[in-house]
Amino acid sequence: MKTFLLAVLLVIIVVIGGLWYRNAVEHPSQPIACPMDAEICPDGTSVSRTGLSCTFPPCPSPNVSLSNINIAFAIPTGFTATTLPDSASVAAYEMSAASSTADIVIRRYAIAASSTALDTIQQTAISGASGAPVSAISFSSTVLGTHRFTVVSIQRFEGTVDTAYYLARGSDVLRFDAIDTSVANWTDPNLDITTLPANAGLEKLLTTLQGE
Repeated sequence: MKTFLLAVLLVIIVVIGGLWYRNAVEHPSQPIACPMDAEICPDGTSVSRTGLSCTFPPCPSPNVSLSNINIAFAIPTGFTATTLPDSASVAAYEMSAASSTADIVIRRYAIAASSTALDTIQQTAISGASGAPVSAISFSSTVLGTHRFTVVSIQRFEGTVDTAYYLARGSDVLRFDAIDTSVANWTDPNLDITTLPANAGLEKLLTTLQGE
């Protein structure tokens, strides 16, 4: 009986070995060749496909991807992530100096079914000084990178200059705030806000913005 069982076991081993050898000969293992295309990161660098699934790895810092709102961008030099200031905020960045701070805050507002993007912008553009909606005649527009933004001054009061850049999308509106504090000449009507740290940083960020 033992001899019979050993013979059966030997046959099974030989059959399995033969099948394995045939498979190895007919289907030799080869390294995976991923497509040679590349993904361009917001800061202009690129990443190539890697791994068994040939997927793109995340873009390295200073690139950031906010997949929950389908955008990506490069964080301006000198800015670091900070605490979200309110429930509408999805990201916030800060740059501190000896006597002032520069903040960039990104907020998302859903467009109600019975509303429009413009209505949503006007309803959320609330003056920081008066608490009332900003006048419609105060709105302007500009193109940065591949997107057009609606621009409005939210606050110029007691050294704080807050300028909002709105991006209207299909179902929501994104608001990007540049908030500079301790601005010595904030009352100057000829003040060039593009020279302020937060505003200059935000404009750089918006030129790298990807997503719709």
